[in-house]
Amino acid sequence: MYSPLRKDFVSLTLGEQHSHSYTNGKHRRQSCWRKWKQLSRLQRSLILFLLAFLLICGIFSYPTLSEQWRALSEGPVSEGWDETESQGLQPVPPGVLAQVVPGAVQEEPPEPQRPILPVLPKPQAIKKPPSKRGPPAMQKRGNVSDWQLKDGEEPAFRRDEEQEKEAKTVISWRGAMIEAEQGTEPQPSAHAKEAAGPAEVEGAAPLQPVSVKPVDRAEAVREAFRHAWKGYKAFAWGHDELKPISKTHGEWFGLGLTLIDALDTMWILGLKEEFEESREWVEKELSFSKNVDVNLFESTIRILGGLLSTYHLTGDALFLEKAKDIGSRLMPAFKTPSKIPFSDVNIGKGTAHPPRWTTDSTVAEVTSIQLEFRELSRLTQDPQYQKAVDEIMGQVHRLDGKHDGLVPMFINTNSGKFTHRGVYTLGARADSYYEYLLKQWLQGGKQEPELLEDYIQAVEGVKKNLLKQTAPSKLLFVGELSHGRLNPKMDHLVCFLPGTLALGAHNGLPADHMELAVQLIETCHQMYVQMETGLSPEIAHFNLQNHNGRDVDVKPADRHNLLRPETVESLFYMYRFTQDSKYRDWGWEILQSFNKFTRVPSGGYTSIGNVRDPVNPGPRDKMESFFLGETLKYLFLLFSDDPDLISLDKYVFNTEAHPLPIWPSAS
Repeated sequence: MYSPLRKDFVSLTLGEQHSHSYTNGKHRRQSCWRKWKQLSRLQRSLILFLLAFLLICGIFSYPTLSEQWRALSEGPVSEGWDETESQGLQPVPPGVLAQVVPGAVQEEPPEPQRPILPVLPKPQAIKKPPSKRGPPAMQKRGNVSDWQLKDGEEPAFRRDEEQEKEAKTVISWRGAMIEAEQGTEPQPSAHAKEAAGPAEVEGAAPLQPVSVKPVDRAEAVREAFRHAWKGYKAFAWGHDELKPISKTHGEWFGLGLTLIDALDTMWILGLKEEFEESREWVEKELSFSKNVDVNLFESTIRILGGLLSTYHLTGDALFLEKAKDIGSRLMPAFKTPSKIPFSDVNIGKGTAHPPRWTTDSTVAEVTSIQLEFRELSRLTQDPQYQKAVDEIMGQVHRLDGKHDGLVPMFINTNSGKFTHRGVYTLGARADSYYEYLLKQWLQGGKQEPELLEDYIQAVEGVKKNLLKQTAPSKLLFVGELSHGRLNPKMDHLVCFLPGTLALGAHNGLPADHMELAVQLIETCHQMYVQMETGLSPEIAHFNLQNHNGRDVDVKPADRHNLLRPETVESLFYMYRFTQDSKYRDWGWEILQSFNKFTRVPSGGYTSIGNVRDPVNPGPRDKMESFFLGETLKYLFLLFSDDPDLISLDKYVFNTEAHPLPIWPSAS
């Protein structure tokens, strides 16, 4: 028997406060009409009168608005920059006024081009000359690899708060943001200016020339330094190196290499605020009482050399005291059976040792510490420093194994003899040996004939054994001799040689040294302009057969650029001694390429991995200390109009660009 069917339900009654009746549009319209009808006759009359009054006012004001709009739309271009900018035009930069004789008729201006907006302080926009990158035979064509903005494309990047208020393009390589080219383009040559001439209009008075302020290239270098320093101060203060992409730091010795390397650069550039901050760090934070291994050569040229140089420029005894401290801590390296120093020193423990894999030291390292230790002895009146480094030069002077004055790359710390004979180069591991032969002779007042003898013999050995010309353009380069066979390979490091040759010629050495310098600096320049980024590779190979029209080839493993200084160093010497402005122009091109392909918006510059690829140069996230210590310093001196700023008759630069005084006996 089944139970009767149940009907389960819940009865819910909503009060008026919870009920919401649905109203469609018709009901709303009826509600508005009812409200209107509910108004009194007086209220409705006032509303209608107000609406009629507003309508009449609008009708009477319409002709005046029409005339103003017509006048605005037909006004001069100078009153409507917003419209012209949208069409690709740009106004005359601030401070540049075109003076036109009243009544003169002007021709219709040509179609303008979009300029590259600079970052430098108030530069003047100057038309960029055609690109000259590529082999000389191909330089008539533009560089198709240069970056270009599409019409209407907006650059996107992080603007610097103070100096980077102008828009710039940014290219992203796998998440790494690098600033596009900045800096005002160089001025046209005098010949170009004469060819251009002022435009003439028939029947009208000639136009007055526009006054354009020259580009302050030295100020451009200051701006580049400040930008690099901003990154170092923000992300790597007190550490050895800046990693600008990852916004962190790298450590080598833990001694603030970048800061010490840049001390004299800041002083020379007149950056007083940055210098005082750095001096305070040196006084309060720099300590050499650390259990850390340092490389004898690198710590000598960067730290000891930087401190001695800054002492001479400022007269501040703080830097001399620090130089004495690090100098004495490096002396255990010379305690070897042969007096040829070990490569590594623990400055905290006072011990030294060779690398783990060999008992050899490189010839360049043991023969490129003399300028610094000799000067330390002169200042402290302690002969131990000079005695140690002079002993090395005496041994190398007497050693067998040279080839027409050229030395092998390695020397053994036990036997004191050359090893790995048969390979001779002016590149890595041997380069600064030749540089320091001449510079020690100059430093000591030209009183040590054996140094001059070795230098002149080495230059003759280079001319006899290492020089060769490329097939396409007859560029003269310095190759490497390997067991009697010339390898057409040249490190960027070799580009120190034109400057050194010019320095020797300036001091009375044979005139053909300067002739060789002129040819070699042209080759170093071509190592830049024949690359798509305008930056030189670390190593170049030169074509001895004209099979592709290019003078310079680069192997994939050699395509990186470390922001090295050797070429701009030689450009500085060449300009000082010849006053040929082309060397300044070449240096300016290099600075612009650094700004275009290596500058990081948040601060700093980065080395790159591929100078042949302007789209993806591959930032390596490292700013070497020598970029501030050498590269920017030489660029500033190149652009400076003061020939007495670090006079080359009073100072000699160490291999890290730290100027040390020529001893008084030279006079």
